[in-house]
Amino acid sequence: MADETVLVTGASSGIGAATVRRVAADGADVALLARSRDRLRALADEVAAEHGVDTHVVPADVRESAEVAAAVESTVETLGPLTGVVVNAGLARGSDVESMTDDEFLTMQQVNVNGAFFTARESLSHLRETAGNVVFIGSFAGKYPRPFNPVYAATKWWVRGFAMSLAAQVGEDDIGVTVVNPAEVRTEFESADGTPFEEVFEEGEVTEPEEVADAVAFALSQEPPTTVNELDVYRRDKFSHF
Repeated sequence: MADETVLVTGASSGIGAATVRRVAADGADVALLARSRDRLRALADEVAAEHGVDTHVVPADVRESAEVAAAVESTVETLGPLTGVVVNAGLARGSDVESMTDDEFLTMQQVNVNGAFFTARESLSHLRETAGNVVFIGSFAGKYPRPFNPVYAATKWWVRGFAMSLAAQVGEDDIGVTVVNPAEVRTEFESADGTPFEEVFEEGEVTEPEEVADAVAFALSQEPPTTVNELDVYRRDKFSHF
């Protein structure tokens, strides 16, 4: 991915941080977007030193359209033409619908849905110029019913549906659109009781963020005219639990 420029949202931890490390290892310059400036700066310095790539830290909240627009423009001004975007920022709050608060509901909608839309909208004109790729991080929960958090699942169904329909809208412009659907990933992402998955699962029990990053890197490296539209990343025994 030498001479590529990739923007990753939710870049400060988990799948986002693993993706930053992976694309930098492949030679891409990378822009890191999240709210935590200090964590972004530390990661940017790490990959720049290790891989000799250019990095750009853009602290922003994906819920704020103006901040996303400024982050995209700043990335292009600093690193050059944008060739890849990873729409990764996402979270879960609460679980049971009857006890879910307005704040929990709205936070998931604003980050998972609005954030994905704002990031895609601001990136498309740049990706059109480079025949670039946009990769959405979906979820197993966006394909199958998930009883422990229907609202989170619904946001991921939205992301998947939006991505698939966006692919239809921009395919003739040579913009590649791929959805990567992980199941459980051992990250800081919180389970229904608020415990991070990295504490719930032992190493080797579920998917590691680096494995998802491998799928994302593959999607980013695709060239027209053909694109893999969807990749599912599940542990091998996933369907034996049904």
